[in-house]
Amino acid sequence: MASGGNKLDRVVEARMKLRDRFQGESHATPSMADPKPLGSGPLNRHGMPKLPIDQVQTNKWPVLDLGAQPQVSHERWRLVIDGVCAHPLSLDWAAFQALDQTDDVSDFHCVTKWSRFDVPWRGVRVAEVIAQVEPHDDARFVMFHSYDSYTTNLSLAEAIKPDVLLVHTADRVPLAVDHGGPVRVITPQLYAWKGAKWVNRIELMTADKRGFWEERGYSNTAYPWRNDRYS
Repeated sequence: MASGGNKLDRVVEARMKLRDRFQGESHATPSMADPKPLGSGPLNRHGMPKLPIDQVQTNKWPVLDLGAQPQVSHERWRLVIDGVCAHPLSLDWAAFQALDQTDDVSDFHCVTKWSRFDVPWRGVRVAEVIAQVEPHDDARFVMFHSYDSYTTNLSLAEAIKPDVLLVHTADRVPLAVDHGGPVRVITPQLYAWKGAKWVNRIELMTADKRGFWEERGYSNTAYPWRNDRYS
């Protein structure tokens, strides 16, 4: 019991440390603090226009991927969290489901110019799994890796926002394979390519490194309310 209690204490301490380290940076990001955001409609949860510039609202959920849709069963699925951290971790489905589950509603903005509002999600905060491995003090970025070899990068200040989730449920049903099931990342304050489908690894890094689309000319920062689509 003592060992379990000590681990829980360490995770709680790591969670608080992450929040304290990046709280200022997170609140200063353009999706929360841009004085002249580009868009229209009522304001969203963060004071930005609900529809970013050059986006069109849709009730559909178009499917975009690299041409392959990995079929990963719950039994085979694993999520590795490693890199610059004290306690690298591999979660199976049962361990992932045992983590604190979060229900949230947020919008989904695709760089191909459509937005879907008010999607109900269920999953685990990325901040929660990062806290589990206790990042080193010099960790400042993450790379998400996927079963289809896709990669995409984020700053830790973006990755640990409360609405950045590892989701297994969307629209109150298990996440479909074509949308990244069994688990994908969602990044409601950024364009959706920053949320990797079929995620299987979160790599903590000291320096930034560009992912699949970032290497091919997409923006490294991806802020919808700045029309920040391409480098």
